[in-house]
Amino acid sequence: MPDNHDFHPGEVAAQERWQTTHIWDKARRTRLLMDHIPESFHQRIENAPFFFLATSGSNGSCDCSFKGGGAGVVRIINTIQLAFPDYDGNGAFMSIGNILENPRVGMLFIDFSDGARLRVNGRASIHEKGAIKELFPDQPRVVLVDIEQVVPNCTAHIPRLVPGPGNPMSI
Repeated sequence: MPDNHDFHPGEVAAQERWQTTHIWDKARRTRLLMDHIPESFHQRIENAPFFFLATSGSNGSCDCSFKGGGAGVVRIINTIQLAFPDYDGNGAFMSIGNILENPRVGMLFIDFSDGARLRVNGRASIHEKGAIKELFPDQPRVVLVDIEQVVPNCTAHIPRLVPGPGNPMSI
């Protein structure tokens, strides 16, 4: 497995093509491409009322889903694991079906009050019983993510949205 601070060949090719390799020296890669969730992000993530989940099937077909549920929809287990419930929805199981074929997932957290963004990438597993499932006892399934990469993003281009009564948007 490549070092968490290395870019794959496609990323390197894009950086070379559009002349951004100088931006990503080893010090910046080490500081911004992490293999765990720093303590300073735990409360933000656990207070997030929603996030976006990217998955893909074994054939590469992609899906990106909004995952809501209010504050507490994500639980930090430790610096390298987090969990979230799979709420019953329309029964298509697009995200869960993809995870069954390909455990790699990407999670995107956005705080529209200050523009903060955080990417969390890792390997997911589905739990229908046991300690992980009991984190959300009223839900049929819980997804555990073993974290491989955490990337904070800049606040550029994120609109500032003001939440309305009963509709919090910030994390």
